[in-house]
Amino acid sequence: MAKNEDIRFVSSSIKLPLSPSHHPLPIFPNLPFARQTLALSLHKTKEIVHRFVSSFINPIKSDRFLTKSPLLCSSSLSLAQSEEPNPILVEGREPQSKGHLPTRYGREDQERVLISEVLVRNKDGEELERKDLEAEAVAALKACRPNSALTVHEVQEDIHRIIDSGYFSSCIPVAVDTRDGIRLVFQVEPNQEFHGLICEGANVLPSKFLEDAFRDGYGKVVNIRRLDEVINSINGWYMERGLFGLVSEVEILSGGILRLQVSESEVNNIAIRFLDRRTGEPTSGKTRTETILRQLTTKKGQVYSLLQGKRDVETVLTMGIMEDVGIIPQPVGDTGKVDLIMNVVERVSGGFSAGGGISSGMTGGPLSGLIGSFAYSHRNVFGRNQKLNLSLERGQIDSIFRINYTVPWIEGDDKRTSRSIMVQNSRTPGTLVHGNHRNEPGHGSVTIGRVTAGIEYGRPFRPKWSGTAGIIFQHVGACDENGNAIIKDIYGSPLTSSGNAYDDMLLAKLETVYTGSGDHGSSMFVFNMEQGLPVFPEWLYFNRVNARARKGAEIGPARLVLSLSGGHVVGNFSPHEAFAIGGTNSVRGYEEGAVGSGRSYVVGCGEISLRMFGPVEGAAFVDYGSDLGSGPAVPGDPAGARGKPGSGYGYGAGIRVDSPLGPLRLEYAFNDRGTRRFHFGVGPRN
Repeated sequence: MAKNEDIRFVSSSIKLPLSPSHHPLPIFPNLPFARQTLALSLHKTKEIVHRFVSSFINPIKSDRFLTKSPLLCSSSLSLAQSEEPNPILVEGREPQSKGHLPTRYGREDQERVLISEVLVRNKDGEELERKDLEAEAVAALKACRPNSALTVHEVQEDIHRIIDSGYFSSCIPVAVDTRDGIRLVFQVEPNQEFHGLICEGANVLPSKFLEDAFRDGYGKVVNIRRLDEVINSINGWYMERGLFGLVSEVEILSGGILRLQVSESEVNNIAIRFLDRRTGEPTSGKTRTETILRQLTTKKGQVYSLLQGKRDVETVLTMGIMEDVGIIPQPVGDTGKVDLIMNVVERVSGGFSAGGGISSGMTGGPLSGLIGSFAYSHRNVFGRNQKLNLSLERGQIDSIFRINYTVPWIEGDDKRTSRSIMVQNSRTPGTLVHGNHRNEPGHGSVTIGRVTAGIEYGRPFRPKWSGTAGIIFQHVGACDENGNAIIKDIYGSPLTSSGNAYDDMLLAKLETVYTGSGDHGSSMFVFNMEQGLPVFPEWLYFNRVNARARKGAEIGPARLVLSLSGGHVVGNFSPHEAFAIGGTNSVRGYEEGAVGSGRSYVVGCGEISLRMFGPVEGAAFVDYGSDLGSGPAVPGDPAGARGKPGSGYGYGAGIRVDSPLGPLRLEYAFNDRGTRRFHFGVGPRN
């Protein structure tokens, strides 16, 4: 529209479409809704058609006077037949005997009447001021032509066509007996020109959308067909967004003002109903209803959206305490509002589990690298979706005991902030940096013992972006295979930064994560920073940054994945905390940590995979990694003492198999030194 003031919005209560018993106009379900508002002119159709038939059957012959039989017609005409029709009088013929006429007749055996002239006029019988509208009416006529013999049905169909052109609110056929024959005049009443719009009840529909929809019609005669298209586009806007809304009433007011009544179904109430997981019958639940309701973005008073409801279902499922979730909208009487009932089926809250895994460290013996695990978890402590996990993992050398208590959403916080408290005692091989001693007679492996305690807070701050911040205390030391504390390895390289048996550090942690679709080949970015805080003089003071990025792309039936990672550390840090390069999740073709270990590093990977059959896909890859010449900057230069090259590349091929644990990876790789090696991994490559 040319001016914004031609559209105004009026806030009002929701009005549902009226039922036929309350609607002031008859309802025609086969017609577009906008045209139903003009249906007042359609109510006396049967009587009108009967009069129209009579005007042909009983013409008044007069050379001086013209007799007119006006009748009102529209696009919903229904043919009414007289049980005993009178004979048609044709000039120069005697009327047929009443007994010789058929007692009924349909479209095929209707009497035909010769029409000498066909005209289009206004309701007063005068020529239309706008010749373009007259041309539209004439163009709509198909059967009614001068010097043609017509039936009532054919005239009726042409009346339909005039109304269906969309420019006229009524059409009255008038039969006039003249010297030359019967003149058929279609008296039409054009619609008003469009000069403004009033839209009521549209609380979420953008005003610009309406302005764009009606801009081309400003100052022009309202076309009902075009109006139908606009109404369909408005209803389509709601449908595309999953919103419960539609145009419920249209009215053309005096002065060419168009009034639209929009009905939007608001959410009246939201209720949680727990169902038994076996019978499906309503039951009592362990989860607090407010814990579920606070997860929903749909709130009371909003226009209900199916898409928003779907996202709410997915959000509740990601809580991890529900087996099934569904939302059922129910209308609230004649108010135009809906009640939402969320049916939920709870999962078993807690239990014990056992399993196994593979360590990234290298150990000897027949069970090299295998780890057994035992855990107890409770997903819904106090019915608030708070989670408690106790786990124990044990291998030949590896052992981790962890207690973790997580509050996914802190009560009273509106930013969905989570809190996690963790205590952990672990023993892991130090072979990534300080080498594997199994080939060195008389020397055992280095084991890193670590006691960790801390608290972390996490929060999503943008779609697909989340952040974590926390404070972590670590007490770390090294020991030999007999459990005795040691401060140097077999090459004399220090194992601690302080020179004592243990290093203490208080770390301020900050992490930012971007995740794409969640698929292991989708885009991902992780930035991590740790700052050592020297609370006491002997505590470590350093800064470590680390970043990883991954990007996936479809190339025909194949998928290309490129990944890059790098990091740097400054300050006095423990040598065993240096960046280790090489292995299954780094440069394949090398053993774990065999490329190098430094204060800085960069690792890049290119991989292309192709689905073969079922859950199996094949892959080809190439990796490269370097310590950027920072190996000698690590205290004691453990990489130089062991002859690690500091950089290297590997390439090869493998297969992937989808499993409940994630993709199982079996790969065979070559490195730049001609060594070949199998790699096996569980889960996506880091």
